[in-house]
Parts: sequence; structure tokens; C-alpha cells
Amino acid sequence: MSRKPTKTTKPPVETTGHSWDGIEEYNNPLPRWWLWTFYATIIWGVIYTIAYPAWPLINGATQGLLGHDTRLEVAEEIRQFEERNAPIEARLVSVDLNEIANDPELVNYTQNAGGAIFRTWCAQCHGSGAAGNKGYPNLLDNDWLWGGTIEDIHYTISHGIRNEEDPDARYSEMPRFGADGLLEKEQIDQVVQYVLKISGQAHDAAMAAEGEVIFADNCAACHGEDGTGDRTQGAPNLTDAIWLYGGDVDTLTQTVTYSRFGVMPPMGGAELSEAEIRAVAAWVHSRGGGE
Repeated sequence: MSRKPTKTTKPPVETTGHSWDGIEEYNNPLPRWWLWTFYATIIWGVIYTIAYPAWPLINGATQGLLGHDTRLEVAEEIRQFEERNAPIEARLVSVDLNEIANDPELVNYTQNAGGAIFRTWCAQCHGSGAAGNKGYPNLLDNDWLWGGTIEDIHYTISHGIRNEEDPDARYSEMPRFGADGLLEKEQIDQVVQYVLKISGQAHDAAMAAEGEVIFADNCAACHGEDGTGDRTQGAPNLTDAIWLYGGDVDTLTQTVTYSRFGVMPPMGGAELSEAEIRAVAAWVHSRGGGE
């Protein structure tokens, strides 16, 4: 007589004892291969921290038993490139700024080096392509606050604008006509309408007529009688369609009321060498807006 085989059941899997809303977590052990791989990574990590630089200290990091230092390798590569570039940089510093464009080798060097320097030090404000941002001038056009010759650009990069670090920084300051009570609100509105007029925008003719007198008494000393600006003071041309902060009514009103005071840090001295300043000045000058 045959016996019907009995169905075997697996023993219940032990749980961790944790329960969430009646759901229990099984205590399934990890595969052996996974555990040994995990232990191997720990051992490898310990060996690596002993053999190579790893643990940061106050003035550096542990050097490791092998003495390998990637920072020293980078420093050595930089030194090698500096040695290779030393002759052409010496020539770049020695020539007149206006002669750089006549030397094909210097042009090639400044286009590469100057572009790299610009993207490292200047692009944060002026944009990666030098097209500028609101409050930061576009360096591709021919509208310059302080002049667009290569000498002007070189000086601006070297000393900056309205900073407190360099005594030779370019400096000018627009009065806060509204905040300091130099003009009444109605007068500010009138002079804004006049600026709209001379810049070719829609305006209130009657208010602009009153604003012309106010402009002549309060603004012409810097912006010129015709509003075309004065580069010796960094006073912008108000008759074109190029605006550093904006040329609409609200922005112009805010500008006249509170003024603007853009600051550029000096790049000469500790930041950039004379060769680097000349390279980036030549690069900016060649973008299309240099005079």
C-alpha cells in the first residue's frame, strides 16, 4: 500500500522584532559574497589611508607611507608651464600695449591665456562671453564708461573701480538726489522724463521740458550738457539705448533717487601678474568693442 507523500513546509523566517502598522521585517542574512566584499572594501580603505595622503590636518594632510602627493604633482606641472611661458610673457610685458595686436605670436598667446584668465576672474560678473549682466558692463559693444582703448582697459583691470583697496582706483560717485533731499519727487519725475526724451523713448513732453532745466542744473556737470556722458568720470551716455541698470521709468527713478555705486576689485598685485593683466586686457580689447 502506497503512502501519499506529505508536503514539507519551510521553517518560518525569524523577524527582527520591528513592526510598522502590523508589518514585520524579516531577518534575512546577507549573502556571504556580499559580506566578504564589504569587509574587503573596509580593509582596502584602511590600507589606502595609511599608504596615501588622506586625513586632513590643520595645515595640510597626512602624507602616507608612500609619500605620494598629488598637490606636489600639480605644483610641478604649473612650474613647468610657467617656465615654458616665461619668454613670451617677458616679451608681452616689454612691448607697448598697442603693439600687441601687431605681433601674431603675442596675439595667439593673449587670445588663449587672456580668455582663460577672463573666465577664471571676470566671468562671474561680466559673463562667460563678456556680454555683461545687469549692473555689470557689456564688454563686447563700443559703449564704455571709462574708455575702451587698450590702455584704458589695462588701467581699469589693474586698479578697479570705486574700491577701497587701491588708491589709484577709478572713482566717481553719483549724488542720491532723492534719498538726500537734493530734488523733490516731482523734480525727479521731470528729469526722468527728460532722460526718456534724449534717449529716444516715449515721454511726457511737458514734464520733459521742466526736466531739461533740472538736468542742466544738477546732471550736466557729469553727463554733459547733451547727456552723452563723460568717460573721465565714468558718467554713462544717456542718449543711446544701452543701459547698465535699465532705462525704463521705474529703474531711472530709482537710479536718480538712490544713485548707483558699482565696485570692481583691483586685479593688479596679488591677484594677477602684469603679464596676465596685459593678456586679459588684449583679449577684452579684441572682442569687438575695444577702441
